[in-house]
Amino acid sequence: MTAPRTLPGHLAHPFSPRGRLDPYPAYRWLREHDPVHFDVTSRMWLLTAHADCALALRDLRFSAALGQRERVRDDELPPSMLTTDPPEHQRLRSPGALLMGPAAIRGIAGDIEAGIGAVLDGLAGREEIEATADLGEPLATGVLARLFGLPAADVPAFAGLAARVSVNLDPLAGPQAAAAGRAAMGELTRFLGERADAAAEAAGNGPGGSPFGRLAADDRLTRAEMLGIAALTVVGGWKPLAEMVGNALHWLLPRDEAAGLIRDGGPQVAEAAVDELLRLESPIPFTARVTTEAVPLDGGLVPAGARVLALVGAANRDPAVFDRPDELLVTRSPNPHLAFGAGTHLCLGAPLVRQAGGLLLSGLLERYPGLRRTGKPPAWAPGLVPRRLTGFTLAI
Repeated sequence: MTAPRTLPGHLAHPFSPRGRLDPYPAYRWLREHDPVHFDVTSRMWLLTAHADCALALRDLRFSAALGQRERVRDDELPPSMLTTDPPEHQRLRSPGALLMGPAAIRGIAGDIEAGIGAVLDGLAGREEIEATADLGEPLATGVLARLFGLPAADVPAFAGLAARVSVNLDPLAGPQAAAAGRAAMGELTRFLGERADAAAEAAGNGPGGSPFGRLAADDRLTRAEMLGIAALTVVGGWKPLAEMVGNALHWLLPRDEAAGLIRDGGPQVAEAAVDELLRLESPIPFTARVTTEAVPLDGGLVPAGARVLALVGAANRDPAVFDRPDELLVTRSPNPHLAFGAGTHLCLGAPLVRQAGGLLLSGLLERYPGLRRTGKPPAWAPGLVPRRLTGFTLAI
């Protein structure tokens, strides 16, 4: 292997504190000059071209199961679709569709719409709101509470647990945060386990049961596997959905034409806009894999046993695939972004995110047409995962 190339001095490493605030200049340089890049800092191979990232997400030579073991932390995530390779992946994914698949989402679509309406109703009469605390988190909590069929009395405790387990998203979390995440994961698993039997019984008694109840009643999984899938749905779903809202409004509010298209274009346009907004700012900016053999890519050769990060945040702005890649084009079509992954690991929750995100954004822009930024400009949080804004205050 030739000596690895390094970023020029004027560019911050995308994982450094400064680079995390705006990784796109470094992504652009890597994509143009060294798209299959061995990073001496992390000892990982960084893929930045869309073609290479898409292949890594689809090709079985890039192992998801081995990739999960490359977390800096010594704790393991529970077995789920995220942490396994075929054929084990398919064995878990099929029952997982009972919780997050299209039929499950259709069954609670009316409840989700009503819940989003309640979130928007709650803003009436206020002068200022914070994008994540007042919009994103209530959206994510309401959507997941409906997936799990939680009564109103359980929702505050669930929201607190969902917030605390979100640290498990970050593969580079420090020891204290990792310990807190492990403890929260245990509490969440117990919380869901205590409700699983009643949810399964309700699902067996007629059409009124929850998606979680149908998952809990399925006999293809052990109880530990079922609870692992349920808990990982919360870890992988709550925080990214919550933070997507602020990221989206960051792009929309300065652009009246784009906001108008979402407000007036109907559900199809709103859902297409969610895809485009996730392309520009994906809350999960990379996916880890490990190669089981040497793999030649368009940008270079990845050796066997290599620790690989597919940088979807870079791939989603590849000019070889996306016209005007750094611009917001609400009705962009086609839009083969990788924010939901690809191949067998394509996110089961993608239809839910499009539907819920589209409903919230279109409803918000319709009800509060004067919505605008106020106060200090929002700042990108210094963490790697999820990519999110802090202190995003809005006047309504």
